[in-house]
Amino acid sequence: MRIVNDFPRRVMEEETWIPLPDGSRLAARIWRPVDAELHPVPAILEYLPYRKRDLTAERDVQSHPYWAGHGYAGVRVDIRGTGESDGVLTDEYLPSELEDGLVILKWLEAQPWCTGDVGMIGISWGGFNGLQIAALRPPQLKAVITLCFTDDRYADDIHHMGGCLLADNLSWASTMFDGNACPPDPELVGERWREMWLERLDGSGLWLAQWLEHQRRDDYWKHGSVCEDYSQIQCPVYAVSGWADGYCNAVFRVLEGLEVPRKGLVGPWAHKYPHLGVPGPAIGFLQESLRWWDQWLKGIDTGIMDEPMLRVWMQESVPPSARYDERPGRWVAEPDWPSPNIVAEAFQLTEGHDLVPEDEGGEEDEAVLDIRSPLSVGLYAGKWCSYNAPPDLPHDQRDEDGGSLIFQTARLEAPLEICGSPMVELELSADQPVAMVALRLSDIAEDDKATRVSYGLLNLTHRDSDEHPEPLEPGRRYRVRIPLKHIAQQFPAGHALRLSLSTSYWPLAWPAPQPARITLWPGASRLLLPRREPRPAEEAALPAFAEPEGAPPLAKTLLQPTQETWQVIRDLAQDRTTLEVVHDEGRYRIDDIDLEIAASVTERYAYAYGSYDSVSGWTEWQRSFKRGDWEVSTLTRTLLTSDADNFRIRATLDAWEGDTRIYARTWDETIPRDLV
Repeated sequence: MRIVNDFPRRVMEEETWIPLPDGSRLAARIWRPVDAELHPVPAILEYLPYRKRDLTAERDVQSHPYWAGHGYAGVRVDIRGTGESDGVLTDEYLPSELEDGLVILKWLEAQPWCTGDVGMIGISWGGFNGLQIAALRPPQLKAVITLCFTDDRYADDIHHMGGCLLADNLSWASTMFDGNACPPDPELVGERWREMWLERLDGSGLWLAQWLEHQRRDDYWKHGSVCEDYSQIQCPVYAVSGWADGYCNAVFRVLEGLEVPRKGLVGPWAHKYPHLGVPGPAIGFLQESLRWWDQWLKGIDTGIMDEPMLRVWMQESVPPSARYDERPGRWVAEPDWPSPNIVAEAFQLTEGHDLVPEDEGGEEDEAVLDIRSPLSVGLYAGKWCSYNAPPDLPHDQRDEDGGSLIFQTARLEAPLEICGSPMVELELSADQPVAMVALRLSDIAEDDKATRVSYGLLNLTHRDSDEHPEPLEPGRRYRVRIPLKHIAQQFPAGHALRLSLSTSYWPLAWPAPQPARITLWPGASRLLLPRREPRPAEEAALPAFAEPEGAPPLAKTLLQPTQETWQVIRDLAQDRTTLEVVHDEGRYRIDDIDLEIAASVTERYAYAYGSYDSVSGWTEWQRSFKRGDWEVSTLTRTLLTSDADNFRIRATLDAWEGDTRIYARTWDETIPRDLV
């Protein structure tokens, strides 16, 4: 990344408070031009629970001062109950969070250094609430950039996929369990810090239990899902994600669903801002964002809306790996989405495990294939939401295919490109009332290495509705449609495409209550690929993205190195398998505020051979903050298990001030399974 030290306008920084109607305060960090009171500027708001003072400081100081130096106020606000903001945070996207967001916008409008025009930007949580607040139509909000986000909190968030419960639901609940236990900084809030900390420790609760109470798409998940009524959003939206991210599908849905001016951008990245994007190539996203803000907050015609609605990175074939520094490919574009340039190409499944073009397939017959997968299928799936660290991308799919039904094309005589969501239509039956299907589309190289390109899941009780699931009638034949994740991928000549089907995908998704056998009618089943023909002349005319740049980085001293591991442990003597993930952030000091921070998380997902009742997910977070004589630390642990009828959560929270444990609590919750 190129570091920019000189900007068109000189920048000042301040920590301040935003008053709320109930007397509480939100903590804000603001970068703005020093002459903004004489020459007011629009504001760019990022509104998060991730602690502006420390945990997002490294990212914030390279983006918000950059915008400020180009004539904006970069505003970073901690949500109520996080960082130095008053209160307690008890869940995601609460009505109070959105109401507070409206207060922030009014407060910004009233500041003498602000023109009254505001844009919202955010990745993940901030991408969610930017759209959610836009749907409330505040007059100050003129445009949004939403990154790595969803428009549907049930169908396409970290909690569920295709009606299946994701293990990332546990992982993310544990991350928030840790984050909500962090104290405010005494340097800002004074002696109130201890009272505020104890209030959070005692009041935030066990979010995992609350989420597991809602295993179908009810009103709990509809709240904050802007797909319920896209027409509520009336300001321009720039939607961004990456192919390695869990949230790329939402970009395509909002482009199709919104009627306002909109753009979409999908790179090769994991859950990262594109100027920090890995796998690379990263792009000059801060420059791209300025083109958007200048267009909609300053009324400058930057030409950004004259360009195609959608730009995506067309990935080229690579060997399988759990981590990539770069993904080879090229930028391509579509003028609209859905695109008239994308056509569905159908392949029929056959009894001989082939994928053949549908117009070359035979008549449907009654030949069947069946599969009951071992729980080992999924150990090499990576995470639903990849951060590319620890190495969390899917590895060689041949390790998964031994427990799957596979169907493969002939070797390609010419390159094939797809862009969009592959769709699979299956005729099947099951021998249990609750069963799942996992589908994987892989690129098979000439040396037979299998790189996963896309995948999809379906809890078959959700075949007709996520809101009103129904048990299967064992032995009854059903027809189901399963969309796979959106992707842009080139398959070279000499390669083949493989579709793999399994009845488990652990630990990416929690398994069904009992092992289920799926019977498949391949002659009545097909794969639909979104084929895209290259348009070299149009692609050559696309403006290139600039190289990444940002403001000077955070002054930070590493005191203890980081450590990352991702291990599959097969204990054959005990017939037990464990996936262990360690992400140790080490210990570092933020020099400007003399604050030392240490954090590490360990996750273990295990099962005993052949036993569905044995699956378990366990997480442990350790964190500490230290400045001089002030030192606090927390330890959170969560264990999730299940049997055929129930989920069980056991969790502990401990907090220390120095060597004295000042808080301890345990939870033991049992929650009935609801066709999951």
